[in-house]
Amino acid sequence: MTALIAAVAVSLGYYQFMYVPQANVKPTYVTELTIYPPETTKVTIVPGANIQDSLRNFEPKDARGALGLANRVAWTNNDSVPHTVTSDDGYVDKISGPFNSLEQQDGIPGGYLLPGKSFTFVFTATGTYHYHCEPHPWMQGTVEIVKNSV
Repeated sequence: MTALIAAVAVSLGYYQFMYVPQANVKPTYVTELTIYPPETTKVTIVPGANIQDSLRNFEPKDARGALGLANRVAWTNNDSVPHTVTSDDGYVDKISGPFNSLEQQDGIPGGYLLPGKSFTFVFTATGTYHYHCEPHPWMQGTVEIVKNSV
């Protein structure tokens, strides 16, 4: 019985003091340029994007940035109603957190992107990220972050 208690105590100690801190460490391979890229990829929410029959909503619909160069993406709402920028699959960046203006609330009341305001997100990994507007699900776009070739 004593051996069982000792084994449980050692296991709990390892989990609490070794495993949990290591699991929560932010990756060290991310460079300063990845976190603070010199350029911003810009996306505009066009006027009338809230109308379901509109042919355009996010411009460009498929944005592309390079990691360490233009992996910061800024959406500006030029429409007359609030919108969101929300990941289709619940993507959470290891550095920037959830790819969702509703959860980021970077000075955005309630996470909604009001007319004339912007939402910025820094992607710290290459990949293709699909997103939409929560109240207007027909509004869909994609951000592709590629390796910087320089």
